[in-house]
Amino acid sequence: MHGSGFLRVFLIISAISLLLDWYVFSGLRTLSADWQSPLWRNVALWGFLVIAVGITVLLLIGFGAFSTASGMRPFHEWILSLFLTFFVTKLVFVIVLSLGDLGRFIIGLFNMAGSSSAGGPAFPARRKFISEIAILVAAVPFTSFFYAMFKGKYDYKLHRTTLYFDDLPDAFDGFTITQLSDIHSGSFDNTGAMQKGIDMVKAQKSDLFVFTGDLVNNAASEIEPYMDRFGAIKAPYGQFSILGNHDYGDYIHWDSEQEKAANLETLKKHHAAMGYRLLLDENVTIEKGGQKISLIGIQNWGRGFVQIGDLNKALQGVPADAFKVLLSHDPTHWEEQVRFNKTNIHLTLSGHTHGAQFGIEIPGFRWSPVKYRYLDWAGLANEGKRYLYVNRGFGFLAFSGRLGIWPEVTVIELRKTV
Repeated sequence: MHGSGFLRVFLIISAISLLLDWYVFSGLRTLSADWQSPLWRNVALWGFLVIAVGITVLLLIGFGAFSTASGMRPFHEWILSLFLTFFVTKLVFVIVLSLGDLGRFIIGLFNMAGSSSAGGPAFPARRKFISEIAILVAAVPFTSFFYAMFKGKYDYKLHRTTLYFDDLPDAFDGFTITQLSDIHSGSFDNTGAMQKGIDMVKAQKSDLFVFTGDLVNNAASEIEPYMDRFGAIKAPYGQFSILGNHDYGDYIHWDSEQEKAANLETLKKHHAAMGYRLLLDENVTIEKGGQKISLIGIQNWGRGFVQIGDLNKALQGVPADAFKVLLSHDPTHWEEQVRFNKTNIHLTLSGHTHGAQFGIEIPGFRWSPVKYRYLDWAGLANEGKRYLYVNRGFGFLAFSGRLGIWPEVTVIELRKTV
């Protein structure tokens, strides 16, 4: 969706937002009706309107910049994130307030229908405590979203998983793989905070490092300020990477196909400069103690996204009985082409979903809105002895924050079944 499509969506959302502004304003008027200072009452009421409407206007002004020519930059993501924060906060406030208004309406209908009406107004006035409850409830998403933007998006979590296989070569018993995915370097706005995630990766001292796509949002230049930092990640058995859907530059305008192709070639060179072996529908052999496993990497293949990855090509030359680890950015590729494939691929490492950057993960319960789009959206899944691990992503995109689904560093240990 580009150009007029984006404008249409933003106009509809902005209109809804302005309607919410009007309703919230009426609730704040009730809340402040008995304030002794007219000055502070006006500051609260008109200050809210200026901020809320101003953010909506900024969103409309900026939509073209992050939907067409240059793609999203941190400034645009902050505008969108502030808009989303206020939108959800206002929506929660309105829901609570409207429940109170619905009660007033029902009471009014009974008063009108009753034969013993005392002659006063049929519909009771809005009570202040309803507005107080509304503002207290709305404070929850408001503070949560601000936490997500200022703290959550760099609150890296280490996820360790141990997997057991009957046919793992003995030499690889205890072999460790550190995975990153979805760096989205064009969104970073705090290099120092981001470095903490890189330090976490380096501290694992894993045998192998893999990156499973979306190094940038769109342009190869986005990773350039951080190449030395990510290039400092080293592993004894190498650093390997693949491309994700955003790496192809499909979501911004290019003056020509040649310019777009040149951007992709530059990005590939950046992988090499960082010391990452970029796997483009191909495989490599990892050897340890005279034994081998096959590491396979394909270009992006995703349901509803770029589908140029060729698994059959990537498998050429891989022995049928080899232990296989596949790097594939989009987990729908595992769902549709890998889990029931005639070739046994033991472990697939993916990313892509970000876990929607929002959700709940507690022992025994996990939810994110992304679950309605993806069968497997975070963590481990399996079909028999074929495993998929979906990394929740290192970076962030569009919404400049994370809440409940924190950025991830993954460490997977391969063990031989005893």
